[in-house]
Amino acid sequence: RFQIQRGKTDPTSYKSLGDCFKTIFQREGLLGFYKGIFPPILAETPKRAVKFFTFEQYKKLLGYSSLPPGLAFAVAGLGSGLTEAVVVNPFEVVKVTLQANRNVFTEQPSSFVQAQQIIKTDGLGFQGLNKGLTATLGRHGVFNMIYFGFYFNVKNILPVNKDANLEFLRKFGIGLVSGTIASIINIPFDVAKSRIQGPQPVPGEIKYRTCFKTMATVYKEEGFLALYKGLIPKIMRLGPGGAVMLLVYEYVYAWLQDRV
Repeated sequence: RFQIQRGKTDPTSYKSLGDCFKTIFQREGLLGFYKGIFPPILAETPKRAVKFFTFEQYKKLLGYSSLPPGLAFAVAGLGSGLTEAVVVNPFEVVKVTLQANRNVFTEQPSSFVQAQQIIKTDGLGFQGLNKGLTATLGRHGVFNMIYFGFYFNVKNILPVNKDANLEFLRKFGIGLVSGTIASIINIPFDVAKSRIQGPQPVPGEIKYRTCFKTMATVYKEEGFLALYKGLIPKIMRLGPGGAVMLLVYEYVYAWLQDRV
């Protein structure tokens, strides 16, 4: 919601994160916090599978190149992020459209009906179900590049702990920092994606059309900090969440390797 709104001139603008929670609860009820939940649920399993599977494949391919190992991790992460973005973008368009709807949860169309409406009105292309693809490519590409690159480079530098609990905390801490830094660096792409995929300021007129032009418009009209709207909840989600995903990946990968 923070990313979609257009500064203080927006009549539905939230004053703070706390005001955002309070207003949504008062106007839309408890279920208002769960708008657009179905598309992420549908996308989450294939999204994570694509993220880690393609990272492994790109990493193997880059093993044949002359790139230093540290850089190869980052490039493999970039490749996995770009691939992941293509998979999740249609789900993101539906999710943002549903979240932008200020009606109560029970008055909203279902995710399937919303997707049908988007396809019927604007088609499957870059004005329809794949709207904002460039910004989504930037969001996931930059995030995964930093996320994987930072994690594996730092993990290889810091000494391994013989104590299993301390080793767990070491990996979790590196993963937490990886997710946090990646969130801070990629959020301008996230804001641009939300503006492009969300409702336009004037119905019938497309103001937010391309990724970098949208960033420039937001910066010019609302200031530099507007490019970081929603950063705190993003870090709260992807800091610890990113650490957990990397730990699961690490332990499952080690478990599979032991059985090969």
